Amino acid sequence: MTPDLPRWFWWPRDFVRVAGPDAETYLQGQLSQDIDGVDRAWSFLLQPSGKVDALLRVHRVADDDFVLETDGGWGAHVLGRLRKFLLRTKAEVTPLPDWRCLTVRGVDGDDELPGLPGSDTVGAPDDLTPPDDMAQGSGHEWERLRIMAGVPKMGAELTDATIPAEAGQWWIDRAVSFTKGCYTGQELVARIDSRGGHVPRPIRGVRLDGTADAGTPVLHDGKDVGVLTSVAGDVGLAPVSRAVEPGTAVTVGGVAARIDALPLLG
Repeated sequence: MTPDLPRWFWWPRDFVRVAGPDAETYLQGQLSQDIDGVDRAWSFLLQPSGKVDALLRVHRVADDDFVLETDGGWGAHVLGRLRKFLLRTKAEVTPLPDWRCLTVRGVDGDDELPGLPGSDTVGAPDDLTPPDDMAQGSGHEWERLRIMAGVPKMGAELTDATIPAEAGQWWIDRAVSFTKGCYTGQELVARIDSRGGHVPRPIRGVRLDGTADAGTPVLHDGKDVGVLTSVAGDVGLAPVSRAVEPGTAVTVGGVAARIDALPLLG
């Protein structure tokens, strides 16, 4: 069952600021998205090998001042990754530990997630005002919505072994530019795209006939084809072998389940 909407939620996020005369030039060389003239955009931050370091949302605060938003608990990782390549660059990378993300879902807005319209506001707590005509959703309800929308999470669906295209075409369309200049990890992204976007383990939705725990193998005809990486009740996410098409019956920890295309909403 989809949580009742509209609702507002605190989306667990971490924030890192990149500011200085070289901030935009530096980020253009690190991010998969073209941020020239863009106020807000999704982007991948990649390893030189092209595997995922983080999925980010970029906010332009000023011409030379940017805030990068990622999953809660991953800010320090992003901070370290960006500082590692900050040689002879006139920019500072600092954490914003007090910032939060207020997300409103089930309303028209500019911050759509797959199948889930809405709007997000980020900033210091005193700058964020929840709507007074709407109920707050719980953390469990937000996790269920995230899963049903197919929003991949760092440390779960997205790891240092993940290829960006495994997140799905929706994310590639919004987080990758194929016309900008070079950036770290570009070669693998371009190569996968030139081959039609085929990847070993795309992230799929899982509908369960019972309950199972994250980390449980997904089996098809007795063979291990993936692992359940996130779950909320009877829905989950799992990177699975590309041979396992949506509609395929599987088992997860002895529980009958079905692989579905994302999003699971609607």
